[in-house]
Amino acid sequence: MNRTIRRASVFALLLVLALLARATWVQFYDARALADSEDNRRTTMERYSRPLGDILVGGEAVTGSKKVTGGDLRYQRSYKDGALWAPVTGFSSQVYGQTSLEGVYKDLLDGADPRLRTPQDVLTRSPATPGDVVTTLDPAVQKAGYEALAGKKGAAFAMDPRTGKVLGMVSTPSYDPSAISGSEDGAAWAKLGKDPGKPMVDRALRQPLPPGSTFKLVVAAAALEDGLYASVDQHTRSPDPYPLPLSTRTLGNESATAPCENASIRVALQYSCNTVFAKMAVDLGQDKVRAMAERFGFNTDDQDIPVRAYASVYPEKMDAAQTALSGIGQFDVTATPLQMAMVSAALSNGGELVDPYMVARTTDGGGRVLEEHGDAGRRRVLSPDHARQLRSAMETVVTDGTGTNARIPGATVGAKTGTAQHGENNSRTPYAWFTSYAKGADGKSVAVAVMVEDSDAARAEVSGNGLAGPVAKAMMRAALGV
Repeated sequence: MNRTIRRASVFALLLVLALLARATWVQFYDARALADSEDNRRTTMERYSRPLGDILVGGEAVTGSKKVTGGDLRYQRSYKDGALWAPVTGFSSQVYGQTSLEGVYKDLLDGADPRLRTPQDVLTRSPATPGDVVTTLDPAVQKAGYEALAGKKGAAFAMDPRTGKVLGMVSTPSYDPSAISGSEDGAAWAKLGKDPGKPMVDRALRQPLPPGSTFKLVVAAAALEDGLYASVDQHTRSPDPYPLPLSTRTLGNESATAPCENASIRVALQYSCNTVFAKMAVDLGQDKVRAMAERFGFNTDDQDIPVRAYASVYPEKMDAAQTALSGIGQFDVTATPLQMAMVSAALSNGGELVDPYMVARTTDGGGRVLEEHGDAGRRRVLSPDHARQLRSAMETVVTDGTGTNARIPGATVGAKTGTAQHGENNSRTPYAWFTSYAKGADGKSVAVAVMVEDSDAARAEVSGNGLAGPVAKAMMRAALGV
């Protein structure tokens, strides 16, 4: 054999070996990824060849499956009170995939989860019966929040401070996931995408905004834990107005008659004194405020409940004036309603924060438990005594301060209001915030945070107490069974 033929033979052999190696790789390593790909039509056909498993709230399914005629997709997802539960369920679309709980538990709900396969399924090569997702949500709390937010752009989040169970998660305006679950719903999908109200955005988890004065609770907690002030009733060293460091500008308060000069933390929370908390943040320094914020959950990139929330942010590398503004929840501080509910929950629970979660367990098609949540993670954020003092101050906010709209007869309620500036030079309608907790005589407790991004209220009428407070009150009443 001459040299040229030999080289050609070797080259051809190498090509064959490369082809075999690639085929082997595809069959044994890429097969699962290819099978799971949303671009694989066979995967979609298999998923919608039979009814999906359900997502349950209060023991009842809020999802379903309906049979369709024509085409190769026999069933499509349906939803009960879709707009009410959309922030929880997300959607399952034959074209656009899955989101929220529908996405997190996709394999369980369509029967692909290997834990669902019985010996009989293996022997007969039959598809496994899909499983179900059992949530912690309380239908009464969810409905109360949804109805109270009607006509507003905003969100609300409610949780049990003692256990971490999520009781309500509302985002408005909302949408009906049934409208985009089929294979011919392109027009509905396009309409939702162009809607200026962004109904598909889960504002409770995925739209961090400046928290305004509700962040003052974090600064107050840092001041007590650091020893800057011994109690919520000790007078602070706070001028009114407060000259911003390294600046020619001064910071004032919403009310010119509020007793904010050298006010105690209690009085400063009661009247929402900007001057007190701006100077407090500067006196502490941004690193100490950030450390406390991170204990509450800020700057956390992997907050899963199990749907992942966007991180709430306390920034770095600020100058002194920016640090002052961060102390009143402005500058680059952002938070979700989830995060601000966690702040109130930790204070309500004696300074211990229990991680929120909204799935109690998953089951197979026969009701057998596959996975139960178990004990939620918990961590100490601040001492029991400092938490008690801040609760007392928050209760003063409700009885004699800016949070009177949250009063509930027969229950102990604490709160902090907030109005966050929006737009250049505060040119746009401010965000209204309200974070709170309530405890009933029977031991029940709940923490709620509400954010109203926009409403039809006049600018002068926008306030945390006026817009967000009634929403929080409605959800707390429902949770306590009042």
